[in-house]
Amino acid sequence: MKISGVDIRPGNIIEYEGGIWRAVKIQHTQPGKGGAYMQVELKNLIDGRKNNVRFRSAESVERVRLDTKDFQFLFRDGDQLTFMDKDNYEQIALDAGILGDAAAFLQDGMDVVLELYDERPISVELPSTIEAMIVEADAVVKGQTASSSYKPAILDNGVRVMVPPHIGAGTKIVVDVYEQTYVRRAD
Repeated sequence: MKISGVDIRPGNIIEYEGGIWRAVKIQHTQPGKGGAYMQVELKNLIDGRKNNVRFRSAESVERVRLDTKDFQFLFRDGDQLTFMDKDNYEQIALDAGILGDAAAFLQDGMDVVLELYDERPISVELPSTIEAMIVEADAVVKGQTASSSYKPAILDNGVRVMVPPHIGAGTKIVVDVYEQTYVRRAD
């Protein structure tokens, strides 16, 4: 589906210069002289390269629709992550780099969504929040309550997050996977 260059929005996936790119950031600019344009930061979904491109309103780009499929995470073997198709039980192994920092939040049996382009997986979408156990938390420093202070804590998956002072080791919390931040105490 063709769209105008100024209609690109963050999250849109477009075909540009023979590659598949996701729009990360956009900025609409209307200079005093000349026509308006859209400054778009693109990230290549195949090799991870980034590119800044200006699209004028007269230019059109091809918007790509990705197929999504439900998978279940099975296990990690070194840098390889193994997922199972929930429909036909076929297994697929992907490089951990496809997930970036979010790979640390994968849990056995977790349901994920794979985005496919021409039957080839190009990204993995995790749930936005997960529950994790705090294994180590710093002690509260007396007199530090005058301002809203957070202290560092280490989760059972090795990720370091900032938590409120009243949260201690052994507490189960809800963590935002992509921001890697404390959301709330788990029920």
